[in-house]
Amino acid sequence: MADPLTGRTPDRLSAREIIAALSDTSAFTELAYQQRELKADGPLSWQGYDASRARAAARTGEEESVVCGTARIDGTPAVLIAFEFGFLGGSLGERTGDRLELAYTYAREHRLPVVPLVATGGSRMQEGMLALTQLQRVARQSALTREAGLPQIAVLRDPTTGGGWATLGAGADVVLALPGAQVGFAGSRVRPADADPAAYTAEAQVAAGAADMVVRPEALRETLALWLRLLSVGERSTEAAPPPPFLGTALLPATGWDAVQRARSPQRPCADAYLDAYFARRAAISGDRCGGTDAGMACGFGERATDGRTVAYAAQLGTATRPAGYRTAARLIRLADRLGIPVLTLVDTPGAANDADAERQGAGAAIADLFGAVAAARTPVTTLLIGEGGSGGALALAAPGNTWATPDSYFSVIAPELAAAILKRPEGAVEATADQLRIRPQDLVELGVVRGVVGR
Repeated sequence: MADPLTGRTPDRLSAREIIAALSDTSAFTELAYQQRELKADGPLSWQGYDASRARAAARTGEEESVVCGTARIDGTPAVLIAFEFGFLGGSLGERTGDRLELAYTYAREHRLPVVPLVATGGSRMQEGMLALTQLQRVARQSALTREAGLPQIAVLRDPTTGGGWATLGAGADVVLALPGAQVGFAGSRVRPADADPAAYTAEAQVAAGAADMVVRPEALRETLALWLRLLSVGERSTEAAPPPPFLGTALLPATGWDAVQRARSPQRPCADAYLDAYFARRAAISGDRCGGTDAGMACGFGERATDGRTVAYAAQLGTATRPAGYRTAARLIRLADRLGIPVLTLVDTPGAANDADAERQGAGAAIADLFGAVAAARTPVTTLLIGEGGSGGALALAAPGNTWATPDSYFSVIAPELAAAILKRPEGAVEATADQLRIRPQDLVELGVVRGVVGR
């Protein structure tokens, strides 16, 4: 028998059951709905619609397909929007739209995060285009909530399809999904007969960069509580995050080539070590929301070990960064900026991926987007160069005026080998070229490229 939080029949949780499973023991407070009057058989006079609604109400005890209210999850208050799939497949109609608009409005008025617990088959056929236009209402409310600097964290249950996925689900800032949940714009009854069902799963959406993570049912409450705590920061921060302390040896490189060799050494501390030392707890986002992921770019939010303050992070992991990595980092920085959370970036890449696939995936546009996100950020951004800093593919992640370096790092207009090739120098001139480029950490300080060398 499947775990009930996955929503698989016969163990599908009702809206109130999943609220109870995730909330603290204190009472869930349902919002006071203003129920609009419906014409007989609804706005389209769809014969039998009243009877269908009556059966759904008798079966579920609900009057609509969503239940909205406030609760605390491990102490953090939030507005919960729980879909009742047993009520006409969790479909969206005019009354559903009324409740959703009320929930988002209440969240803004009381400065609360919004948590949609989605389980829906899409728009309600019996209300036709009037049902479909509820998606516009939801999109508007979500946009207003983003502008207000409030986080939206969606949980995808089974199924999450149609307009519910394309608004409340995919439109959230952070998207969590339960294992095996059916997730996709096309529901099972309308997709092509030969479509691969594996493409319409939570796991496939994470792989495609459209959702952040699959969360085991037994870990959902803890994971959701962590995200709410990390993103519910209250006042916008104006204080930059300090760079992490240096984890290696403080001896500066003697030559440019020495700096390159030390930065490329597998023995030096890498991003994971710095993140583990800097944060007591952290949670990752994944995906660029347009079809891609990059395992070489780690992004997320964490609680600083020293004071519990929330800091966003985007860290290169030493590989050539792919377009999806740049777009994910830009997404992270824009989210942190909206929420008023300071950002830490760790630079460590030989450069941007330059293969044919990277060009087809829009490498130039992705790098430009990240440059723009860093340049436009109102929230303070701090950068630590921890290894290789190869060309614009590294610089795009660096904070102008607030970049620091470690003793085992270098920053260069391009890798010394490629610089020598561009200048048509012999192979033996690479080391001399490295010196001429002045890429050592101490050179970067003298040139004004970085503020200082940590650990010195």
